[in-house]
Amino acid sequence: MFLGKLFSRNRKEQQVTTRMAEHIDLLCAACTTFHQCLVFDDRRLARQVPQMEREADVIRREIVSAIYAGAFLPYLRPDLCRFVSLVDEVFDLLQETANIFLYRSLPELLKGECIRVALLNLRMCELLRITYESMLEGADLREKQLGLRIYEKKIDDIKYGLIRDMMTIEVDNFWQGRLLGEFVDNLTGISDRIEDASDHLDVLNVSMR
Repeated sequence: MFLGKLFSRNRKEQQVTTRMAEHIDLLCAACTTFHQCLVFDDRRLARQVPQMEREADVIRREIVSAIYAGAFLPYLRPDLCRFVSLVDEVFDLLQETANIFLYRSLPELLKGECIRVALLNLRMCELLRITYESMLEGADLREKQLGLRIYEKKIDDIKYGLIRDMMTIEVDNFWQGRLLGEFVDNLTGISDRIEDASDHLDVLNVSMR
């Protein structure tokens, strides 16, 4: 038994699963915006990310309220809410990264690899969306989760190079160095949060059986 079939005739559950999909879609849009802001060095685009995070907060609250107002069987509700919270954690980290970018320009030495990481984060979000749909259909998630882990491994490998390059960059003061370090940590940490959300889809998938 899986969510798409189990609740195909229940309006409350359909509304929740649709809003959960929209929540992930908004995350993909935010990752796209952030990637573009790095490519074009555009602070205006970076300012859009916190706005999208606030919109995502509204969606998250609506989903959780609907779940505990009677959507889904009680044993499924904590895991559904946990998944939504994990997606929200990705939004939070992306927002923090965008906020740092508003105050700390990227050194040219790091820019190319940071753009690459932002693009891989976007690809992971898109694959998370596909994995979510597969979970609703009761499909095997292993291939998609393997793809997410491959992306995450690539980002980890890039992170080590970024850290090595950061050590060669001169900064004017402690705060500039700290912001740069936090930017790289956050940017490369987004993939870990996406992977956590994907892993929880597997928990939900097992719960349906």
